[in-house]
Amino acid sequence: MLDSATKARRGKRGNAMEATSTTTPRASTLRWEILRRSVLRRPPPQPDDQSRIGIDRISRKTSHGFNLIPHHLMEGHDEHFSGSDRSRDARICYTLPVESASKLYLTQRVDDHANLNDFEICNRYDIDNTGLVCHWPSEDILAYFCLSHTDMFRSKKVIELGSGYGLAGLVIAAVTDALEVVISDGNPQVVDYIQHNIDANCGAFGDTRVKSMTLHWNQEEISNISDTYDIIVASDCTFFKESHKGLARTVKFLLKNGPSEAIFLSPRRGDSLDKFLDIIKQSGLHISISENYDTEVWKRHQELMNGDDSWPNYEMDHCYPLLVRITH
Repeated sequence: MLDSATKARRGKRGNAMEATSTTTPRASTLRWEILRRSVLRRPPPQPDDQSRIGIDRISRKTSHGFNLIPHHLMEGHDEHFSGSDRSRDARICYTLPVESASKLYLTQRVDDHANLNDFEICNRYDIDNTGLVCHWPSEDILAYFCLSHTDMFRSKKVIELGSGYGLAGLVIAAVTDALEVVISDGNPQVVDYIQHNIDANCGAFGDTRVKSMTLHWNQEEISNISDTYDIIVASDCTFFKESHKGLARTVKFLLKNGPSEAIFLSPRRGDSLDKFLDIIKQSGLHISISENYDTEVWKRHQELMNGDDSWPNYEMDHCYPLLVRITH
């Protein structure tokens, strides 16, 4: 028999659980709502306050990020880019925190709706759509890291993998005196944006050769560029476990046999990063991992962990990129 105090405690706990279940939307419900908003063309009904807060916290997409490179949205559309529906695009001006205060202009998607044509292309080329979804925060960190270590790229041949709109590669091309910078992605739609952004900023590259490349990590024929690059850079490319083997194989093929390295910035995202690194080690490459690799990046991370509400869904496991260096 339960005494009256135990019954009362259990009754209160049951009531609290019932209240929570009726007032706080479940995570699965919120994720379906995010998907519905992406697919529907008409504006969805406005969610209640609880749902709105929940969506902000459950979604991994952010428009703010670490905010280490000053940038602003430019007015009007990019009239010189005919490769997409311009109503879905915007031009972002990045002011690089260097002595010359160089500027880079990137055209990228800003709409919140999915396009069925995007998924058709993903199916046709066996690639994901993440490069078009938004500008991912780890790319900002990678770009900032490259700005802080310009000497390591001087006179080197560099390739960025899974680059999305190409900010990090463009930064390397603009400020580091690299010999060559190749900015690559497996999605041909994304590569159209990359090439446009290269053309729009060509005056900033000096003598550095810069080009785009469609590079699928599972393609067999990359012998023409194997053993080519001094430095590989990549950000947030280890999330999808099904791509790990192809990505590890690509890294091993592309790195020069002499002094060379791959620089990855990726959050752990559960066991995803660890599983990728296991495959890297099995392939005979060596790794080192750093958590606190830049004073300003770490400071911003601590601010976000300690209650800065500019990024309401910030979690270290999913959002903070670790620095991984891969060598022969």
